[in-house]
Amino acid sequence: MDQYKAFFDRFCPEDGSSLAAPPLGVMPFVGVRSTGIFCRKGCPARIPKFENCQFYPDAQSALRAGFRACKRCHPTLHPNEASATVKKLIALVEANPEQKWSEADLKAQGIDPSTARRHFQKRFDMTFTQYARARRLGVAEKALRKGDRVIDAQLTAGYESASGFRQAFSDRFGAPPNRQIKNAQTKPPLSPLVIEWIDTKLGPMIAICDDRALYLLEFTTRIKLDAQVERLKKTHKRAILPGRTHITDQITNELEAYFNGRLHDFKTPLILSGTKFQRTVWRALQTIPFGHTWSYADLAKAVGRDKGFQAVGSANGSNGLALIIPCHRVIAKDGGLGGYAGGLAAKQWLLDMEKRVLSGAS
Repeated sequence: MDQYKAFFDRFCPEDGSSLAAPPLGVMPFVGVRSTGIFCRKGCPARIPKFENCQFYPDAQSALRAGFRACKRCHPTLHPNEASATVKKLIALVEANPEQKWSEADLKAQGIDPSTARRHFQKRFDMTFTQYARARRLGVAEKALRKGDRVIDAQLTAGYESASGFRQAFSDRFGAPPNRQIKNAQTKPPLSPLVIEWIDTKLGPMIAICDDRALYLLEFTTRIKLDAQVERLKKTHKRAILPGRTHITDQITNELEAYFNGRLHDFKTPLILSGTKFQRTVWRALQTIPFGHTWSYADLAKAVGRDKGFQAVGSANGSNGLALIIPCHRVIAKDGGLGGYAGGLAAKQWLLDMEKRVLSGAS
């Protein structure tokens, strides 16, 4: 375990408690007065003397206090924020999603193939080759829905082998290409859902949508996120591929405005993927005003289940549209945070940020 982690675990425990003053709550950034530098939890640098430390809830606060960012842990960036390499590669893929990228192609763009592989693996848990292949399969599936021949779709996806294309297509969409054509002739199939990673002040989020609405918005640190995505695929019987639509652009812009205190209510159209009771709870959550909180008892009463704390709490935690359905605004009756699938540190940060904005504090 690195030295800085031990230091922060002692003075800034993640459960929000405080073992020593002055850190109050979760303060993941520390400014060192003797050097004028601030770091994040996990920095490999030497541990400073405690009396030289000043703690901050976010990088912006440390910067405003006059500290400069550490060049080792880069505290102004989230650990999983998209690198310049990732952003450049995604732009190249979106400019020509049919292209089959070779190492020579990457080098011609000034990108080291091993760097591309490493950065994509960290960001998306897949290599750049796998990402680009998934996009080509999406283009092929769209071509088949329009009536193109299988061989044309196969070549579009960059497959020389018909059997390889058939297997990859079946794995991704749950049916071979020929069946996709037959299905399209009787009942036009729905297009795949698309997934995009969006950077925010609290770290990366994933957005899953189509060209009509947003289906899922979650922090990548959410508990059991993979299971949630799989459940979404099965519920709607649609594949999920990398990509973005105008809905992605809309929620990206709204998230930026929200985190900068300029937006209190999201307008992005939604598809709620839950039971009738869950949807009732989620709609009630959307009535909690920005900067305010309810207790779980308040929420239970709002949906007519005064004694159903457990059922309401379960529905609250299973919503898949973080921030838009503001389950972070539900706290324990005694004022404690309760739970939050995105982590209690994130919940506290969100509540504090909304209260600061509402009070007009900078």
